Amino acid sequence: MAKNLEGKRAVVTGAGRGLGRAIAIELANQGAKVVVCDLGGSKSGEGADMGPAQEVVDEIKKAGGVAVANNENVTDFEGAGRMIQTCVDNFGGIDILVNCAGILRDRMIFNLSEAEWDAVLAVHLKGMFNTVRHATPLMREQKWGRIVSTTSDAWRGAPGQGNYSAAKGGIVSLTRTVAGEMGKYNVTCNAIAPIAATRMTMDDEVKERFKRAYEAGMMNEEQYKELVGMPGPEFVAPVVAYLCTEEGGAINGKVIGTSGGRVALYSDPVEIRGLYRDHVKEGAWTVDELIRLVPKTLLT
Repeated sequence: MAKNLEGKRAVVTGAGRGLGRAIAIELANQGAKVVVCDLGGSKSGEGADMGPAQEVVDEIKKAGGVAVANNENVTDFEGAGRMIQTCVDNFGGIDILVNCAGILRDRMIFNLSEAEWDAVLAVHLKGMFNTVRHATPLMREQKWGRIVSTTSDAWRGAPGQGNYSAAKGGIVSLTRTVAGEMGKYNVTCNAIAPIAATRMTMDDEVKERFKRAYEAGMMNEEQYKELVGMPGPEFVAPVVAYLCTEEGGAINGKVIGTSGGRVALYSDPVEIRGLYRDHVKEGAWTVDELIRLVPKTLLT
């Protein structure tokens, strides 16, 4: 197998388990030296455990790769800086940043607490800002870098996940902004929208929820089997590694959907239809005009 990332230096957050773990291992298999970052908290973001990150490091080393562990918290701005600095101190710089750290605190909007909102936004969205803010000055200086962050199809809206979907939508917007700012320095910034069986998406509680929905007739047998048979994160990892290669530099500011054998490009947000008038000569639209015209134009 070709070492498409030979000599590259990478930081992967949330790399102790699930998607981040699979990506860290794949980057190492492709020749990158990897900082495996993971606080080791629970699915909801509580507690800490140095074990998962070190276990991934041990696995990479056993396979002949190079890796070190870091147990900082992505929500801590200075801690995120130490993640990047760990890569610099151990490997001489940073070329690749992959943001996978995430938590879930699902709740319908009328039950969602401020603390549950803040916790999820802090890990997903602020966590991305924190690491990107520390990595981009170094990438800009060397005029090369690859940033990949994890969004979700939930960014288009997900009942019961207002905090999560808002964070993931923010990641898409921040990705596009960073891509526009950093592209001229040969630094790309993309997002992946993965579907993969991890503890975030397919633990026993989720499986039981799917089972109850199936038994209640809310989905057919084919849909149920597809959900519980969701492919693992190892199918997503090569797509991320590709985005980090020299060849992947042709893609910037995009959202790539991936699951199993699927690799897909999401459309960019564009204006699709509109009502237009010369506001200087004709003034603002009136409510009556909009009531009459919108159904025949914007809503067709």
